Amino acid sequence: MANIRKYYLRNLDCANCAERIEQRVQKLPGVQFANVNFSTSTLHINSDNFSLVADAIKQVEPAVEVLAKDPDQPHFDNQSRVELILISAAVVFLIFGLIFETQLHDLPSKFGEILVFGTAYLLSGASVLKRAYQNIRRGNWFDETFLMSVSTLGAIAIDEFPEAVGVMLFYQIGEFIQRRSVNRSRRSIQSLMDVRPDIANLKTEDGIQSVSPDQVEVGEFIVVRPGEKVPLDGKIQKGETQLDLSALTGESIPTLIKPGDEVFAGAINLTGLITVEVLKPFEESSVSKMLELVQNASARKAKTQRFITRFAKVYSPIMVGIALAVALIPPLFFDGILSVWVYRALVVLVVSCPCALVISIPLGYFGGIGGASRKGILVKGANFLDVLADVKTVVFDKTGTLTRGVFKVTQIAPYNGWDEKELLRLTAIAESQSNHPVAISIQQAYGETLPKSGVEYLEEVAGFGVRAKVNGNLVLAGNDTFMHKENIPHETCDIPGTVVHIAVDQEYAGYLVVSDELKPDAKLGVRNLHQIGVDEVVMLSGDRKNVAAHVAQELGLNDFYAELLPEDKVTVMEEMMNTRGSGKIAFVGDGINDAPALSRADVGIAMGAFGADVAIETAD
Repeated sequence: MANIRKYYLRNLDCANCAERIEQRVQKLPGVQFANVNFSTSTLHINSDNFSLVADAIKQVEPAVEVLAKDPDQPHFDNQSRVELILISAAVVFLIFGLIFETQLHDLPSKFGEILVFGTAYLLSGASVLKRAYQNIRRGNWFDETFLMSVSTLGAIAIDEFPEAVGVMLFYQIGEFIQRRSVNRSRRSIQSLMDVRPDIANLKTEDGIQSVSPDQVEVGEFIVVRPGEKVPLDGKIQKGETQLDLSALTGESIPTLIKPGDEVFAGAINLTGLITVEVLKPFEESSVSKMLELVQNASARKAKTQRFITRFAKVYSPIMVGIALAVALIPPLFFDGILSVWVYRALVVLVVSCPCALVISIPLGYFGGIGGASRKGILVKGANFLDVLADVKTVVFDKTGTLTRGVFKVTQIAPYNGWDEKELLRLTAIAESQSNHPVAISIQQAYGETLPKSGVEYLEEVAGFGVRAKVNGNLVLAGNDTFMHKENIPHETCDIPGTVVHIAVDQEYAGYLVVSDELKPDAKLGVRNLHQIGVDEVVMLSGDRKNVAAHVAQELGLNDFYAELLPEDKVTVMEEMMNTRGSGKIAFVGDGINDAPALSRADVGIAMGAFGADVAIETAD
């Protein structure tokens, strides 16, 4: 099978259109795989024949433009601006016509009504009439544009000009809002790419050159400075540093990496200068794959809606047949008045239109959405209320969702005569010159101004801790391995979080525990979920297993999964969806790394106040 190519579909504003395109291109010679993702306006297909693909799409959807490269956003903005101007002008003409309807009606030959209402109708409905005509030429009669065209032209034929304009205008307003929402979601999904830097520092014979990451070849070497994001997946050739992987894995504690270790695009280099051998091209980097996960999860989720497309193929002809029967049977067999029954048939067509169904969403849904919004909850569609009602399993991300996502000293354990305050003060002074997140949390826990003098000597031992001389005392502050390395007998701790051991003049003084803090209402939230009928509350985390186990135990969760990458979260979600019965699954998350799982779940819930933009937009 040929390599999968991705094409962009401009002006794709209809889910049924996406389905028709997919069905058409799947029939092309040599095509074994084709998938149209309506949410991102993309076509994935195993064909390099661009012209063949474009021609096939034009046959079923002439308005859709096929592009080999990502279309520029200004086109969408300009298109929306034109649509808004046309709709606004149609509204003005309609209001004018309704206000002066009597005067316009009294003009000879209905000239006034035709001029005002006809202009409003064409402004709002020309594009619908054009699409209906194109579809009929291709043999696709029974879609919403056909129903809209027939019903509104029929209304005009029986002198109901305002009704014709009103129906077409409501339809176009609904379509405009849908297109704007879809385009906004597409932009939000694309914003995930912002995690990847625009620049890679490439090592060449002439020195370091700043280039675009997609210009770097596999096997070349790049330099990543402290504070920069890793632009490409690779392996450390030289240097040691701490990496912040929270955007990729949710791991709350920085990870030490050294020569031979792998690094991933999107990670943030915190402390040291590193040289990285590139192992994968730009388009195959970790964050690119994460974006693909979001898109593919959306596509898999959308396939459950294909029943509507199949149903519409039967539903539309039946409704047209019923309308014809209403129009013809009473006048032919029961002495009915033709104009009256044609009008009633047109009413049947209008009511049967998909747009009419959308406009007629029951008031209860609006009440539910409105009630939620008053409590600060944004529900993006009435259909998600139905899904929420059937949720039996709620899956939480850990860092930033159940926990605060920030480091805090949660325990101080002094030994050998030291007290808590003095142990914390001495450790804070020893760590005062370090920018490591753990060191900063210790300084913040002390809370007082640290003396600028007093630190006579400071050495940061990468991967272990710090060695400092404070007021004449040699202070060692670091991990368990550091204590073993310095041959200092110490307490062995199996405690969730980062344990910082302290020794003064080669004598053990105690330890501090730095860990992520639970949110104060997390336990109450889990308990309330069980009370309202949720069977299981589960946690997915990229953090270490002992940390995740401690949080799960504290909150009384039914189950947890730890040390997960974003793709692992999607895999676990799919396994749960296949094995946990008919109940729906909700996923709650806040980070970029949660976006694929949010998209894959039956209903995704984001933490709006402080969540990543892509998580908020991907969630339902």
